[in-house]
Amino acid sequence: MSEPLLNVSPLPPTSDPESSAGVPRPEAAGNLPEPAAWPPNPAAAGDAPAVPPDGAPDDIVEVLNPHLGLDGSLPRPPLPRARGRRLVQPEERKAPSLTPQQRLLLLDAWQRSGLPAGDFAALVGVSKHTLYAWKKKFDADGPAGLLDQPRGGPKGSRLPDLTRRAILLLKQAHPDWGCQRISDTLQRGPALPASPSAVARALHEAGYELEEVPTRPHPDHVRHFERAAPNQLWQTDLFTFVLKRQNRRVYLVAFMDDHSRFLVGYGLHASQSAALVLEVLRAAITSYGTPQEVLTDNGSQYVTWRGTSAFAKECAKRGIRQVVAAPRRPQTLGKVERFWGTLWRECLGAAVFVDLGDAQKRLGLFIDHYNFQRPHQGIGGLVPADRFFGAASEVKRTLQARVAANALQLARHGLPKAPFYLTGQVAGQPFSVHAEGERVILTKAAGPRQEIDLTAAAEPSPAGLPEPVCPQGLVTGLGTEAALAEPPAPGTSPLDESGLAPRTADPGDRPAPTSAAPGERGRP
Repeated sequence: MSEPLLNVSPLPPTSDPESSAGVPRPEAAGNLPEPAAWPPNPAAAGDAPAVPPDGAPDDIVEVLNPHLGLDGSLPRPPLPRARGRRLVQPEERKAPSLTPQQRLLLLDAWQRSGLPAGDFAALVGVSKHTLYAWKKKFDADGPAGLLDQPRGGPKGSRLPDLTRRAILLLKQAHPDWGCQRISDTLQRGPALPASPSAVARALHEAGYELEEVPTRPHPDHVRHFERAAPNQLWQTDLFTFVLKRQNRRVYLVAFMDDHSRFLVGYGLHASQSAALVLEVLRAAITSYGTPQEVLTDNGSQYVTWRGTSAFAKECAKRGIRQVVAAPRRPQTLGKVERFWGTLWRECLGAAVFVDLGDAQKRLGLFIDHYNFQRPHQGIGGLVPADRFFGAASEVKRTLQARVAANALQLARHGLPKAPFYLTGQVAGQPFSVHAEGERVILTKAAGPRQEIDLTAAAEPSPAGLPEPVCPQGLVTGLGTEAALAEPPAPGTSPLDESGLAPRTADPGDRPAPTSAAPGERGRP
């Protein structure tokens, strides 16, 4: 017979004579107790150690006392359960689900047995609620109701085909648009509801992938502020760019309402001066009223280090409080700074202006598009005019009717040119004449292409660009004191202020004698 796999040694004798006196030792007893039946009863054994008796199978090893280790010593106390991820043995797997044929057999057996659902469910190992559910499906759909149904809803986008096609067309026409802007445009334009997540799902199914562009980490959190009503605060700033054809640097100034992001005025000129800022401010106030505050930076057009600037005097005269941002802190003027980025990406980056006048008018058309047609994410997908004219819907409808439907295309590319193409035969030889931009090309059947020089000047198109709705500040006599001064009130004349107004001559008046310096003659 093989040796037992587990040997439990007896406990060592205690050193206390009183406690060991009343306990007989196995060696002194003279006889050992009879072997207990295998397997032993844990309840009867208690905490006493036990050894498998003779005749027990070799592959059965059991510790009857869980408080003792393999060597008979007391084990260490269990460590507290660690939190987080850990490797454990897999639990018992759940029983596989029943097949539709087995469900049908169980239902048939239940109906034949006549037992209550709870009693029959305990016999077959399912719950009574499962039996009721099977019976309900069988009564409604027959045996087909017991088949396994796919879990979850249908995969993929649930948008209608029209909405998905509109999303793909908008993305193809504007690759730089995000899901939020496409959603806002669909909601505002054709009234096709599609959440940003639904737009992203439709684009993902069409083959678009998310591109992770690394950005610079911002050490400080972004702070937001916004006035509660229009005309409480205006923001103003200057932006510069170069006219490509003339290689000429120009400067753009704009005033933006803080609550609605509505551009109330703009001005474009070849010089960055206080006169330009004042003219734009006066034009904006004339059209949309006087604001309570104006937020500016520390530019020389707004702030002077000695005395009071012309802009500060103009604000004080009209009862406007000027708020100056901290130096080297462009985040304070973040709304108008964000508009400069939008203007560059959506208009100036692709536009080629003929001259300064063409740039002034086309920039005004883009501002009209920004105010009345372009949804803004910072104000919940609305356009700036929705917020600015919240209490004056009639004024908004009147101005919106004047905004060209294709204001953005006109701002980017100007007036569309009519296509030109001519073909025919001369002396049996085919030829064609077509326009390529500003050039006219002659193509013959044999020979290279030739450029035709048109000496006669082309007549101007009778239909020009529409006038922008946004007020524009125009400066005349830039750099003079007259440009910085406020325009005279109606009914007044500069002659009245200087005392040079003509008066009726009195016949009795005589010219006063004049004294001449030595060596000079007196003039009459």
